[in-house]
Amino acid sequence: MGVSGNGLRAYIGSFTVAGGAGVTVADVDDETGALRIRSSTDAVVNPSYLVLAPGGRVLYAVSETEEGAAAALDVTQDPPALLGEPVPVRGAGPTHLALAGGRLLTANYGSGSVSALPVLEDGRLGEPVAVLRHEGSGPHPERQEGPHAHAVAPDPSGGWLLAVDLGIDAVQVYALPGPSPHHEVRLRPGSGPRHLAFHPRGDRVYVINELDPTITACRWDAASGVLEPLGETRLVPDGTDVETYPAELVVSGDGRFVWAVNRGHDSIATLALDAPGDRMELVTTTPCGGHWPRDLTLDPSGRRLYVSNERSGDVTWFDIDPSTRVPRRGGSVPAPAASCVVFG
Repeated sequence: MGVSGNGLRAYIGSFTVAGGAGVTVADVDDETGALRIRSSTDAVVNPSYLVLAPGGRVLYAVSETEEGAAAALDVTQDPPALLGEPVPVRGAGPTHLALAGGRLLTANYGSGSVSALPVLEDGRLGEPVAVLRHEGSGPHPERQEGPHAHAVAPDPSGGWLLAVDLGIDAVQVYALPGPSPHHEVRLRPGSGPRHLAFHPRGDRVYVINELDPTITACRWDAASGVLEPLGETRLVPDGTDVETYPAELVVSGDGRFVWAVNRGHDSIATLALDAPGDRMELVTTTPCGGHWPRDLTLDPSGRRLYVSNERSGDVTWFDIDPSTRVPRRGGSVPAPAASCVVFG
């Protein structure tokens, strides 16, 4: 596990054009959750989002640039080393990625598309075998002039890929391993869906909306590959007057709580789910420990949350109260232009 095979590692993505170190490797203290930086590499420009391959030996990163690329890094070396040169995704501004069906999938924000790159036997990436372009627009004059794919996530069954598009207020469902288009669900106009997370049962999906601070709960049918919106819940208290742009959400392992981060409001929202997972209630919001929380990660133990505060340049960790599930700040580590954390 991790670089040396001993202990948990954290990999921090960042924006190199804003002073970030690139991909940073940190040791994780099991008792306190504290991160200790050990190395970094700037071999990839703007590795804003990362995903670790099963087995923990290869880390994949987007290169969030206008040209758009994805890269594979060997994390058995310290610092991580490129496995071949970054591969163009034939899409602009890739913001998110996922592994599914032997391929690396990227959500390309700038071009409003999803790219599929084969993962070769040695972990390297091949040239894209498919680029699927979304179509349409939304009511926001500046943010929704066209499609803006923001996230991709395989469903727990492995049969489908869900792609969240902020620009057209939609979630596209693709059949795997293609991916091939299957179904589209439109969400409320102007909501600006950004990312999503599955309930641990696999039959509910929660979509976080960036342009209006809400989460949309959806029913998911893996047999038919159909997503059905059920309702929305606000992520900030009534009367909040600061402009708020939610970024990421995670679901507790027992399916009873959801946590989400709010940029602008600079908070972590704690929400309680009902038993079916159809409805949620905002319990409270907690300061995120910095400014502009771009990403939120639940550690493998389920005991801590890690927030990547992009503009204050830190990763802050929180212990989750076992009874209330409200996060309590534990500490932080400097990480300029931090954009995500993954564990392995």
